[in-house]
Amino acid sequence: MNDQPSRRPQKQGKPGKPHRRPKKDPVRFLAFEALRAVDERDAYANLVLPPLLRKARDKGDFDARDAALATELVYGTLRRQGTYDAIVAACIDRPLREVDPPVLDVLNMGVHQLLGTRIPTHAAVSASVELARVVLGDGRAKFVNAVLRKVAADDLDGWVAKVAPSYDDDAEDHLAVVHSHPRWVVSALWDALGGGRAGIEDLLEADNERPEVTLVARPGRTTADELLAAVGEESALPGRWSPYAVRLSEGGEPGSIDAVREGRAGVQDEGSQLVAIALANAPVEGRDEKWLDGCAGPGGKAAMLAGLAAQRGAALLAAEKQPHRARLVAQALRGNPGPYEVIAADGTRPPWQPGTFDRVLMDVPCTGLGALRRRPEARWRRRPEDLDGFAPLQRGLLRTALESVRVGGVVGYATCSPHLAETRAVVDDVLKQHEGAELIDARPLLPGVPALGDGPDLQLWPHLHGTDAMYLALIRRTA
Repeated sequence: MNDQPSRRPQKQGKPGKPHRRPKKDPVRFLAFEALRAVDERDAYANLVLPPLLRKARDKGDFDARDAALATELVYGTLRRQGTYDAIVAACIDRPLREVDPPVLDVLNMGVHQLLGTRIPTHAAVSASVELARVVLGDGRAKFVNAVLRKVAADDLDGWVAKVAPSYDDDAEDHLAVVHSHPRWVVSALWDALGGGRAGIEDLLEADNERPEVTLVARPGRTTADELLAAVGEESALPGRWSPYAVRLSEGGEPGSIDAVREGRAGVQDEGSQLVAIALANAPVEGRDEKWLDGCAGPGGKAAMLAGLAAQRGAALLAAEKQPHRARLVAQALRGNPGPYEVIAADGTRPPWQPGTFDRVLMDVPCTGLGALRRRPEARWRRRPEDLDGFAPLQRGLLRTALESVRVGGVVGYATCSPHLAETRAVVDDVLKQHEGAELIDARPLLPGVPALGDGPDLQLWPHLHGTDAMYLALIRRTA
């Protein structure tokens, strides 16, 4: 970065233009830091951004409006990265891959300000160029200035019409550019959703919307009504589907709520809550005393299951392979009114005896394509070959679950991905190899929730339910 005054001799008779040090804009600098962490360290924005914002607030650099703008710049840039990449590529004379990633971050953040916010054009360009001077140097700042001035010549709809192929020529590529998803993700989501153009466009648009913050009133520790009263009706709404859910209004801060700080409530998507509710509502034959969460980290579903189990006099065993995630589970369950235990254990090599449990949940590791609203960078990070890496683990965990449940008990196989290779393909393959197990219809166990699919499994969708795209299959052990 060139911060030094110019040493070039000045022409006599004309005063030289004084060198101006670039002015550091704390909001855009912080957003740039977050984007670089996402790219360089494979970090997730929802984990990187909060500590950066806290540090800025503690230093007195930020107020609530600054934090909101920084958040919008980070998430908006990540969500629309595919569209913005295509627009930038149309404005430069080299392949996009030859643009250094830090330069591309500044450019895309500038494009987002121009095309995705109400920031005036001159302010968006000048602020982006100033950021480039601070983090990239004067030479590359000129490149940023030239590109953004080209981008500013049209609006988002105009640019999309220029850079996206027509729907009739290539429907998947059109949707990929317009809605900023990799083509393979568009194809996979479309296969899972079925139907025509309207449904897939609604889903892709929902993936690019800012999700609500949803709380769960943990059973036996507080109620949704108590949580609503504590938060205040002007700041929260009841959940759409879960009787334990409370939705915060925009800008609500969960950490300021006593019940959240004390662990009586937590942040949990309503789809995740519904998976736990459906498993708890499934009929079992005979006793109902021992429950297992076999992939319990980070602990949201485990805390809910533990509370529901306690209300029936049952105990929960929460198992998590990674010790640091097992500690998060223990923290989430601390204070549960009934008996529970948390262990660090590999679900494919369980330390418990076969046939031990009455109910088993396996919320397996997956690509996370159902939570792209919350983790927009995941769509760019994942590759189709990742499915092959998860497949053996997913099948192994489901086999363990069926071995761990007793005859007459129920297994819930869940993923935060609607990809058919991670949902029905896994269930079908394992059931073909496992005699004495049958699918039961999960849909009636969530009364009032519409559009759950053809059954007997169920699929939630962001555009239909306002939840992450959670999948659940319920399987009863019959022999």
